[in-house]
Amino acid sequence: QVQLVESGGGLVQPGGSLRLSCAASGSIFSINVMGWYRQAPGKERELVAGIDSAGSTNYADSVKGRFTISKDNAENTVYLQMNSLKPEDTAVYYCNIDYIGQGWDRFDYWGQGTQVTVSS
Repeated sequence: QVQLVESGGGLVQPGGSLRLSCAASGSIFSINVMGWYRQAPGKERELVAGIDSAGSTNYADSVKGRFTISKDNAENTVYLQMNSLKPEDTAVYYCNIDYIGQGWDRFDYWGQGTQVTVSS
């Protein structure tokens, strides 16, 4: 069993900041990639940012220069620092991990999602 515990969402004014965190625990041997996705009402889920085991990162064009993804390997936790937030950043944000289980199989797992609302 794997658990992903997300936190940090909420309501913020345009131009404000939020920091999301996602802690992974359970039957995990190693994590290949940790990422954040988001889904706005009526839209498809999209990748926001990802970070791999070597620390390489990638971002959606819409968040480059405003969002920063980072991780704590010892705690199996990934963070998303979101600055200069815009109303169009409003969405449910989901944590995702691509990991190797204790039985050496590869899995993909999603968190429950956390709401981010940017509004004045």
